Amino acid sequence: MKAMILAAGKGERMRPLTLHTPKPLLRAGGEPLIVHHIRKLRAAGFRELVINHAWLGEQLEQALGNGEALGVSISWSPEGVPLETAGGIIQALPLLDADEGWFAVINGDIWHDLDLRQLRPPRQGRAMLVLTDNPPHHPEGDFALDANGQVRDTGSDRLTFTGISLLHTSLFEGLRPGARRLAPVLREAMARGEVYGLHHRGHWMDIGTPERLAELDRLLAQSRQA
Repeated sequence: MKAMILAAGKGERMRPLTLHTPKPLLRAGGEPLIVHHIRKLRAAGFRELVINHAWLGEQLEQALGNGEALGVSISWSPEGVPLETAGGIIQALPLLDADEGWFAVINGDIWHDLDLRQLRPPRQGRAMLVLTDNPPHHPEGDFALDANGQVRDTGSDRLTFTGISLLHTSLFEGLRPGARRLAPVLREAMARGEVYGLHHRGHWMDIGTPERLAELDRLLAQSRQA
C-alpha cells in the first residue's frame, strides 16, 4: 500500500518560522517534522510515498530527493497553487494507484506515536479515520465514533480527527480537479455509512503554532533522556 503526506500548506500560523522554510521542514527533536512521518511509515512497511507541495516546495524536494536516503521511494506532486486536502489528493491519484485502491494519508503538520501497522481497511466502507481525544485547543472535536466503529458527523462524545486515514480511490470518483477540502467529502461518505474509525489513545499533536512546535521539541528531548 502507498501513503501520501500532505505537505502543501503555507503554514501561516507558524510565521515567522515559515517565511523562508516550508512547515514540514521545521525541526523538532533534531529532525524535520516530515522525516518523523517518513520514518514511522517505513517502520510500518510503507515504502512508496507520495508528497504534495506548494509553498517553498523546491526546498522539500532538495531535502528529501527520491527518498533513497530514508529507505523509501518518494514521488512528488507539485501544486502551482495550494489545492487544499482533497484537491491535493485528487491531483495525486495517478501516483497513488495502489493495491485494491487503498492508500494511507497523513497530514504533514501533526505528530503522533501511533503504530501505523494498526491501519487496516474496513470490511465495508471507503474510509478509515484515526480519531483521538480532544486537545485543549479543540475541545469540541470533529466527529463521533459509534459502537459499531462507524464515524458520524453528529453524536455525543465527539473526538478529534488526527489527520491520519486510509482512503479508497473510489471516494473521489466524479470529483473535478481543483481546490477542495477533504472534510465535506468525508461527511458525504459518513451520511452513506461508508466511514469507519480507530480511536488512538496515545500521543498526538497538531503542530500548528510555534508554541506547539517548541512543546513537541521538549517532549522529544525528554523521551531521549528517559
